[in-house]
Amino acid sequence: MSALTKLALGMMGRLRPSPAKGDSAHSIALPPPAKEGGKPLYEVLAKRCSSRAFAQTALPLSLLSDLLWAADGINRADGGRTAPSAIDAQEIDVFVALPTGAYHYVAAIHELQLVAASDLRKLTGYQDFVDEAPLDLVYVADYARMRMVPVAMRESYASVAAGAIAQNVYLFAASNGLATVLRAWIDRSAIADALGLNHDQQVLLSQTVGYPRNAT
Repeated sequence: MSALTKLALGMMGRLRPSPAKGDSAHSIALPPPAKEGGKPLYEVLAKRCSSRAFAQTALPLSLLSDLLWAADGINRADGGRTAPSAIDAQEIDVFVALPTGAYHYVAAIHELQLVAASDLRKLTGYQDFVDEAPLDLVYVADYARMRMVPVAMRESYASVAAGAIAQNVYLFAASNGLATVLRAWIDRSAIADALGLNHDQQVLLSQTVGYPRNAT
């Protein structure tokens, strides 16, 4: 679907998800993430970039597991994450839009849990490439976890936390030969409705991830 068509539908409040492609599993148990290896940091920083050309090839479950752990997984026995958050509020939820459905990444058990049995990928951005890329990540702030933060500062704090997660994804992608791009030009209302978010939750950003086009 073209960007202009999406924009027009969004303005009319008629941008809707597509039917899921295949069975929507209630949950997806992710294999243990690999926590060693990868390219040296300076090499990864040199390769970090945004890409808007994606192959449609799905990521293997093991690679998806590693990606989500790198993004915002638990990396310490005390429950600390790979990405920082102010006063350890851990207010950002990562949702994964796959062809088979939209899933919430539950870091505590390293599992994906179904929230919508529809293909939400085309909702996650106005650009046409989001429709066919294998997955789109959506970063959602839950302000109910930020009671210790002044109301006027919550969105900025959460945006910083989401940015840290996005950078983790960028570095992981650069280390593993993947393409990615972070996007703020999104229909937040359509995404929130499709995910069934409540009034304390706000869609902040989305990020497409996949193999580079013509690389698989």
